[in-house]
Parts: sequence; C-alpha cells; structure tokens
Amino acid sequence: MGFKEPSFFDRQAAARNARKDILEKFKAKPGLDDPAVLKRAAERQEQAAKREEVRKAREAAKAEEKAREMEQAAQAAAEAARVQAEAEATEAELKAQQKAARDARYAARKAKRK
Repeated sequence: MGFKEPSFFDRQAAARNARKDILEKFKAKPGLDDPAVLKRAAERQEQAAKREEVRKAREAAKAEEKAREMEQAAQAAAEAARVQAEAEATEAELKAQQKAARDARYAARKAKRK
C-alpha cells in the first residue's frame, strides 16, 4: 500500500470543505452588539484607563522628583556661590592687610632715611 495521490476532484472537495468551515467559524463569532463582546470591550477600556492613570501618576512623580532635584541643585549652587564670595572677600581682606603692612614698612624705611 503506497501513498495514493489525491485526485483533482478530491482536492477540489477538500478546498470547498475548508472554505465552508472557515465561513461557519466566522458566522459563529459573536457580533459587536453581543453582551459578552461589549463586556470585554468595557473591561479593556477600564484597564486602559487604569494604565493611563498610573502612567500619569508616574509622570507626575517623576516631574516632582526632577523639580526637587533642580531645587536642591539651585540651593547647592547658591551655597557654592556664597562660599566663593566669602573666600573672595577673605582673600581681598588679606591682600588689603598685606598691602597696608607693606606700605607701613615702606613708610618706615622712608622715614628712617629722612
């Protein structure tokens, strides 16, 4: 018993049966106005709304965190500027004292020569 090649009519009947099965399967599907389909669509819509709500909450939290980080960075920059200004003021005061001492030494030498 070997493999029997299906005839043209067998192949044609198989194709016809396959088309008929596909059509029946399509007709068996519930329509758009079916309560089960409407219920699933409503559930999907609720899930999408929940996901959107969670996404917005996450974005708000990220924005809040970024604002907090920017505020901290601004405070750190202000503190650094204050420290820099203090350092410059201290340095300027030190230079003024050094110049006054140098001028006093110069005046003392000048007065000694006279």
